[in-house]
Amino acid sequence: MGSADLELVRSIYSAWERADYTSVDWASPDMKYTLADGPSPGTWTGIDGMVHGFREVLAAWEDWGVVASDYRVLPEGRVLVSFRCTGRGKASGVDLEQLQVNGATLFEVAHGKVTRIVQYFERDRALADLGLSR
Repeated sequence: MGSADLELVRSIYSAWERADYTSVDWASPDMKYTLADGPSPGTWTGIDGMVHGFREVLAAWEDWGVVASDYRVLPEGRVLVSFRCTGRGKASGVDLEQLQVNGATLFEVAHGKVTRIVQYFERDRALADLGLSR
């Protein structure tokens, strides 16, 4: 299933790179969404939970964006996407590109649906958690 999982994740990230967060037909209704680090870590359940958690991220930034830099297919229906962030802090004015925020998103896929997303704003932490090297 590795290539089907990869194509599903690529299609999700392609929409996210265009700042299109409207589609959730790829998500399992009881999925888990985790912000592992960053300004407001936490875990939410279900599509509504994912939307709430992601709004926490978006609330702090103007022109928030992500650009995928690498896709890694892992065992057990997992895909790790490395990304860099773009945008500017609403309160601070900090430019994320100047800070060089490089994160990673872990997707777990089963039966053609995403069952879990773990969002990392520090790619090295994601790699360490997963026992992977750069």
